[in-house]
Amino acid sequence: MPVLFCIENNGYGLSTPPTSEQYNCENLADRALGYGMESHIIDGNNIVEVYTKISSILNDIRENPKPVLIEFKTFRRRGHEEASGTKYVPDELLNYWEQRDPLTRFEQYLLNQDLISIEDIEKWSTHYKEEINDGLDIAFAKALPQSTSRIELADVFAPHDHINEIASDDITNIRLVDAIKDGLEESMDRYDNLVIMGQDVAEYGGVFKITDGFVEKFGRDRVRNTPICESAIVEAAMGLSIAGMKAIVEMQFADFVSSGFNPIVNYLAKSYYRWNQKADIVIRMPCGAGVGAGPFHSQSNESWFYTIPGLKIVYPAFPADAKGLLTASIEEPNPVLFFEHKALYRSVYGDVPQGYYNLPLGKAATVHEGNELTIITYGAGVHWAKKLIDEMQYDIDLIDLRTLAPLDKESIIASVHKTGKVIVLTEDNLTGSVAADIAGFIGEECFEYLDAPVRRVGSLDTPIPFEKGLENNYLPTSRLKVCVKELLDY
Repeated sequence: MPVLFCIENNGYGLSTPPTSEQYNCENLADRALGYGMESHIIDGNNIVEVYTKISSILNDIRENPKPVLIEFKTFRRRGHEEASGTKYVPDELLNYWEQRDPLTRFEQYLLNQDLISIEDIEKWSTHYKEEINDGLDIAFAKALPQSTSRIELADVFAPHDHINEIASDDITNIRLVDAIKDGLEESMDRYDNLVIMGQDVAEYGGVFKITDGFVEKFGRDRVRNTPICESAIVEAAMGLSIAGMKAIVEMQFADFVSSGFNPIVNYLAKSYYRWNQKADIVIRMPCGAGVGAGPFHSQSNESWFYTIPGLKIVYPAFPADAKGLLTASIEEPNPVLFFEHKALYRSVYGDVPQGYYNLPLGKAATVHEGNELTIITYGAGVHWAKKLIDEMQYDIDLIDLRTLAPLDKESIIASVHKTGKVIVLTEDNLTGSVAADIAGFIGEECFEYLDAPVRRVGSLDTPIPFEKGLENNYLPTSRLKVCVKELLDY
């Protein structure tokens, strides 16, 4: 690719010299060897050299596309920021670079070429100092920004009006994994600017075979394998969004998102609030325990992102919901984390409408109606609770949240008002979980309607074990049964 990678080597990180303490090389340009790249070292304080050499290199890579690394040798004579100062810099080094100031060097070059005069310099200096000072006076005279909490909250997400696409009456009974595949395929047909990217998603079809056959139908331009570098995948997706495209990123397992955590929470989530740039990206998150995959391939890690303003979180439990919520997530101009429980992929079947349809984000579903107790949950927890209700014939209101952000608070409040007792169930370990936040919200908003303490049920505060018996003990299913009986008898 014709990409120019530029290092402005100003001698220090904050206070640490890069070549003597950070990298074992004489010049940072030497690192290009490890990437098989061409590299050049340029005097970054020589304006003429920078212009002429960069122009020559750019002309070359336009004709012969290739990546090139440039190291500009320069220096920072002030602190990394104003508070740090330059006490760590030897005086002789500061003096050396002061003699090589790019402005005074270029000024002398122009004088030597008889292109300007001393009088010109004095005139321009006076003019621009006045212009700068006038600008500062205007800036400092401006009032500080004024806002309200309502305005600030409205600035977190790019505006999006959900237009309901009605589901077809033609249905087919399929698995959750098939519904997700259908949702992806329908969306790829609908949006010709939509790209799917991730590790092994092309010819291999992804480790769960959800994109199997997509290369043949949509081509390698739209179904792209990526390096094993989650941060780079997320950032490339953001680049596509900035260019007016849509991107779906598949995390091979939700656990691996930790390697892409920074661009998700500090870039995607904040881009609209900071500079009105939408992040039109869906990150698919195969997650969950129950398949004996151990601590690095089994986490239900939605709580990592639940605290971050600017992210939408979807977590379906049924095939029809998975398809409709996935298409709606792809319609969104905002970043969506779409959690897909691996243990439900091929074990849960349901009637799913054929063709394109969508479901609004932020709307919970009542899976079972009852009056004695409310269970609020999502994902695999819905199936655990439903199985218990069916077996024991309990009079329980079962609320499937479906999306965690936005959270359907109205449905939660209505159910708690009706039953007066509530369990918040999560597969995640309990401490710091989404269940903890929802329980806190219920305590604040519904206290007068409660007939018993709000109970949280979740997995153990341990990593997820491999061995099936230990994994079963880790998960909260047995503890849910005990908690339901205790609350019903309270």
